[in-house]
Amino acid sequence: MNRLVQGEVGSGKTVVALRAMLAVAESGGQAALLAPTEVLAAQHLRSIARMLGPGLAAEVMPTLVTGQMPAADRRRAALRVAAGQARIVVGTHALLGDTTSFADLGLVVVDEQHRFGVEQREALRLKGRHPHVLVLTATPIPRTVAMTVFGDLDVSTIRQLPAGRAGIETHLVPLAERPTWRARVWERLAEELAQGRQGFVVCPAIEAKLVEDDGGADAAPDAGGPVASVASVLAELTALPALSGARIAPLHGRMAADEKDEVMRAFAAGDLDVLVATTVIEVGVDVPNASTMVVVDADRFGVSQLHQLRGRVGRGSVPGLCLLVSAAEPGTVARERLEAVAATGDGFELARVDLELRQEGDVLGAMQSGGRSSLKLLRVARDGEVIADAREAAAGLLADDPKLAAHPALADAVRRRLDDETSEFLSRG
Repeated sequence: MNRLVQGEVGSGKTVVALRAMLAVAESGGQAALLAPTEVLAAQHLRSIARMLGPGLAAEVMPTLVTGQMPAADRRRAALRVAAGQARIVVGTHALLGDTTSFADLGLVVVDEQHRFGVEQREALRLKGRHPHVLVLTATPIPRTVAMTVFGDLDVSTIRQLPAGRAGIETHLVPLAERPTWRARVWERLAEELAQGRQGFVVCPAIEAKLVEDDGGADAAPDAGGPVASVASVLAELTALPALSGARIAPLHGRMAADEKDEVMRAFAAGDLDVLVATTVIEVGVDVPNASTMVVVDADRFGVSQLHQLRGRVGRGSVPGLCLLVSAAEPGTVARERLEAVAATGDGFELARVDLELRQEGDVLGAMQSGGRSSLKLLRVARDGEVIADAREAAAGLLADDPKLAAHPALADAVRRRLDDETSEFLSRG
């Protein structure tokens, strides 16, 4: 299997992945789930253990491997993985290192594929003997991009959300024209807390002038000027009379792993009211009582990031509210992105808009987003039918003549077009 599963935030991709991992575990192999952050990896491990139940969890022994684990815990986990006792392994980039080896890796699951480079996915795949690959994304990829960048993957799409979701309202708070509305944002958050609900406040930086690079290629370019930080916004909220009784805590990537885990557990248990965080909470965090998502300096984030962030609320019967706070001027590209996110909750439509605004990048190489495109005459956002016809024709031609022996001119053109680096890229699974 070499498959990409794309679906909206909260559509059930983790359950699909777990079913695949259990199929491998049942046959005696191991499955590895690669997650982009320690917060998400720990959350995945807890949810997988909960879904398995105590009996099955003891049998397949789901195990966490991350870079910030204490050395003794890391050694125990590595031994369990190397011996094959752990049939399901969940981890971060630590899974890619030399210290992690598998007894029989049969399935690689990559969560939020856009957060990893091609080389990183390949490094994990090479730890097994031709393992199956299941790639998950909650940032839906337009069909044309799926055919080019992920041409070697079969694509499955989950189009529906589980029944009973209350939905999410998204509003742009345009500080360029309405600077006084910032105070109303915090009043609105306080109103939600008064109803017994919880909220997230997301900032692009941890401290002043220090932008946390959690966003990968999707992050919006730095527009200059001061950046809202976890430290400054935390100080602002704790000083507000309207939030005087609220239990507010920070969460960001520079905190120790056990500290982050403790904060997330407290928030999930309802012992905290508000998390002031960076994008470490972008994916995977599932707290049904959380109703409000405030993104400060929202123009600093990409379209898919904003769609992911608002997916952290409205996950239960409580209606979700997402407020995109930005001083971006009307008519700018940054403002267009925010207006697009506020206008629709359809991730597929947002993916199309995002592609048009950012371009497709180099679809035949490792530079997968923005900037230079290797396509001279085509654009994947515009020429989907031409690309589909060309791919079908190429597949038919290669099926009849894999070496292109009967088409020497075409073979020469392909050789001229693909340098050694690009050929190596295309040969990767």
